[in-house]
Amino acid sequence: MISSPIFVLGSSGFGGSSFVAHCIKEGLETYGFSRSSPPDEQFLPYKWNKNQSKFTFEQVDINKNLDNFFSTCEKLKPRIVVNFSSQSMVGESWKNPEHWMRTNIESTTTLIKGLAQFDFLEKYIHFSTPEVYGSTEGWIKESFNFNPSTPYAVSRAAGDMMAKLWHENFNFPVIFTRAANIYGEGQQLYRIIPKTILFALTGKKIPLHGGGLSSRAFIHMEDVSSAIFKIINNGEVGNTYHISPKECITIKELVRMIGDLLQIKYEDLYEVSKDRVGKDQFYLLDSEYIIDKLGWSPSVTLENGIERVLDWIKSDINYFSKINTNYIHRE
Repeated sequence: MISSPIFVLGSSGFGGSSFVAHCIKEGLETYGFSRSSPPDEQFLPYKWNKNQSKFTFEQVDINKNLDNFFSTCEKLKPRIVVNFSSQSMVGESWKNPEHWMRTNIESTTTLIKGLAQFDFLEKYIHFSTPEVYGSTEGWIKESFNFNPSTPYAVSRAAGDMMAKLWHENFNFPVIFTRAANIYGEGQQLYRIIPKTILFALTGKKIPLHGGGLSSRAFIHMEDVSSAIFKIINNGEVGNTYHISPKECITIKELVRMIGDLLQIKYEDLYEVSKDRVGKDQFYLLDSEYIIDKLGWSPSVTLENGIERVLDWIKSDINYFSKINTNYIHRE
């Protein structure tokens, strides 16, 4: 049974805010921390719950004022900390790799070192990425070696290794999670599923890097949140858990699926653009371990999840059609 309060770093981002929404729904006292002030509620799933009495937000930039976060930890003594915070864009990490290194290595190390001093901390859930494995053939097990192919992946792999070092040498209670490509209602519009839907609804063409031939697995954030709850309750400290469906799809097929749902010809939905430098063609996570050990399984099919994102965008299309769909980098 998860005990309150639960601390969530990166609570203003899609993954963090969706997980906070799950915590509030479960009646948990939840504290969110993020460098950004909360965005419009259309992009903040926890705001869709009318009961906000269980949630408290504190603006914390892990690059600048982690001491404030540690002070709140000392005061409230959380047993569980879930970390979604990171510089997370892959292609853009080539432009200013030092920004990714600062957040995902230096500040993450400072966070780990600070949290390690607290005896009351029982589990630190480190939400990592399959990008650390690089491009692979077949399904990736948790035991696979790292082979990062972008500055982003290098920074995340190094941050993961620091957490592992602190676990092995100082018993830091880390548990690693790596999920397939997450999506869902509330996701930023520069991500492939909401962007394709919005472009289709507004008569624009989505650029397909390299023709959309890379394969990915997609998982709804609702299923990720349920997996993290299983991990918090019964996961073993020091372990890694992959969170992924068993099905994969090429980006080209994904766009075609969205076109079919909207009854729009596939050829009218996209234009081919140059592929990204260092882009992994395949990384598919084997999730048998969490299925066997913790009894988790995904419940939202890709088609059903896309329909939910479609309904979310259509519900406020005038608002969404005015939003910039390009990623804007912040150091």
